[in-house]
This record gives sequence, structure tokens and C-alpha cells, in this order.
Amino acid sequence: MPLEPFRPLPPHRVGRRSLLRGAGLGALALGAPSLLASCGTESQVQTTESCTSTDLSDTEKMLVFSNWPEYIDVKGKKMPTLDAFEAESGISVTYNTDINDNNEFFGKVKDQLGSCEPIGRDIVTMTDWMAARMISLGWMQELDKDAMPNVAANLKSDLRSPTWDPDRSYSVPWQSGLTGIAYNAKYTGEVGSFEELMTRSDLKGKVSLLSEMGDTMLFMLLLEGADPEEFSQDQWGSALERLEGYVKSGQVRRFTGNDYIRDLNAGNVVACEAWSGDVIAMQYDNPDIKWVVPEEGLSLWSDNMMVPNRADHRANAQALMDHYYQPEVAATLAAWVNYICPVDGAQEAMESIDPSLVDNELIFPSEEFLSGAYGFMELDEKTRQQYDKDFARVIGA
Repeated sequence: MPLEPFRPLPPHRVGRRSLLRGAGLGALALGAPSLLASCGTESQVQTTESCTSTDLSDTEKMLVFSNWPEYIDVKGKKMPTLDAFEAESGISVTYNTDINDNNEFFGKVKDQLGSCEPIGRDIVTMTDWMAARMISLGWMQELDKDAMPNVAANLKSDLRSPTWDPDRSYSVPWQSGLTGIAYNAKYTGEVGSFEELMTRSDLKGKVSLLSEMGDTMLFMLLLEGADPEEFSQDQWGSALERLEGYVKSGQVRRFTGNDYIRDLNAGNVVACEAWSGDVIAMQYDNPDIKWVVPEEGLSLWSDNMMVPNRADHRANAQALMDHYYQPEVAATLAAWVNYICPVDGAQEAMESIDPSLVDNELIFPSEEFLSGAYGFMELDEKTRQQYDKDFARVIGA
């Protein structure tokens, strides 16, 4: 069933995933240069023996934090939660919003990280699949979990053991989000499943899917009856053929980044694969936009803070990560970004910050709400590159 509109983002805000997906589509439209830039990394694998890092945190009270745009609380020219960290810790933070796309950022730093050279950043924030990739290449420093008691106490249980970092030895979630279905009730009735999205004749040519492989192929795998978190090569092939069939049939109008927003509002697309944060923002101006939890399930992703090799301020970085796992701080951040908060206790803290958000399932989802949520299987480097090429071929990138 569609969820009723939640508290919207202010109209000037552009959500973090919006920027991510828009940049991702641009890369694909230009012939996927960011995908090509990510190839050829097998020879750049590092280990703790081949690439050692020092920590100057005791003498240098500073750090550089790279994050996505519009992904932290802002009040005028201030960032209240970050300003509080600087005041309390004495650590000066250079906060950069220089991550606009996972593959694009990977392309910028792969040569340095692959050669054990510094990239001038103490924290980078990457989506699950890219975090997994960088960790598997040996490019991230192991974290001292004893130095982060708030993380240890308050990290939500369902985020504690991803397959790609089962002990959270290298990563700490920043925020999470969901991929599902959105439709415009002015132009169509409820679309309750991906099966309907892909087969209903009244939707033919009026559907869009997402241009990021993990999101769209997760649902194709579910339609094949496969587990997106553990599937075979044959299942991948069948899911890819299924997607190719939908494309050839004309069911799919196009593959998009967040520019599905314009099409969905205008009725050029009447139903689509969509991100939770985008839908919240759209509902501010258009109450006809509905969010649906598909019958097949949801795609669940996280963006994760990590410390790259040769970063000189690991202890300072860990202090910042721990700061954001205080429930009051986490609630303040969540009230601004409107994505899933990864911190236990933040929902209770939200009572005094913005009571209207306490029961918002897209910020504080219940276990029942997430019972049908999936991530995408961890892939080795060679397989990741091949799957990216397979997907790009089918969607015409």
C-alpha cells in the first residue's frame, strides 16, 4: 500500500541521493567514463604490510571529511552538529562536499590509493557496494572500535554485520535509505509491485528505472525468485535477460538518475523506481506523488564513513564518527537530511527535536517495515566490472 506523505524537505533542498543519481546518469550518458575509469585495479591491491599509515592526531588536531552535498544539518552558514564537535573536541574539521558519484570519486582516487599514496582526506563516505570494493582492495585503514564507545553501543543491530565488513572493522554508517516504487496518482492507480510496473499494459512506455546497476538489478533478481544478497551466475544471466526483455518490449521509457522527478511530476512517467528521500521532497509540492513498498521487497543501502590508507588523523576521524552516534546528535542530523538514522536512541531523542518525525518510517523504520529489505551481493573486482558492463549494454549506456 502507498504510504501517506511524510514531513517534506524544504523546497530549496536537493537530497544527497538526488545529486548522486543525477551525476551517475550524466556519466552513463557520456558513455560511462566513470565506469571505465574504475577498471584495471586488480594490480593495485594493498595490504597492511604493503601500505602502512601513521597517526598524527595527538599533535595535529584536525581532519578532512569528504561527504556528499546536502548531507549534513545546516543553519545559515553554520553546521550545528559539526560545530559542536569542533567545540567539544578541539579538532578542526575541513568539511568537503566533493563526492557526487561513487564511480566518479573512485576514478579520482584509485591511482593514489592503489599506489599507497595519500589522498588528502581522513574520512570518505561511500555507498555499500563501493565501500565493499575499496575495503577488498585493501585501501582503507582498520578502525579502533574501542575508541568509539557510542558506535559500539548505539549502532543499530541490522547494520552491524554487512557481508562486506562483517565486524564493521573498516566502516561506520552515516545514513541509510530505501529504493522502492513511486507513482503519480493523478495519472494512474496504485502500482503495488515490480511485477505490475514491468507488465501492466496501461503503463507501457510510461515507466522509468534507475541507472545504477545495484538498484535495478536487485529487483530483476527478486522477480527471478533469486536472493539479491546471494545469487548465482546463471541467476544473474536470467535477471539480465528479463531486464533486456522489458527494454525491448517498450515497457521502460528510459533509465534515469533523479531526473525521474521531473517526468513523474509532469506525467511523462506515471510510475517508476525511486529513492525514499526524493519522494519525501516531491511530496512537498505534489501530494499526488505516492511511495510504495513493493510486494517483492525493498532495496536498502547505506553510506559509510571510512578512513583511507595514508590518512594521518585516524584517531580524530574516529572521534568524529563517535560524536555522530550520540542519539541527540544523530536525531538533529536526521531531522535535516530525512534519511534512515542508523543510531539507536535517536528516535526517542527526536521527541524533543521534531516530534512530527518520530513515527516517520522512512527515518525510523520498524523491524517489520524492513523485514523485506535487501542489499546487493558483495562482488569481487572482476565480477563487478563485468556486471557493470553487462548492465550498461542492456540499458544502452
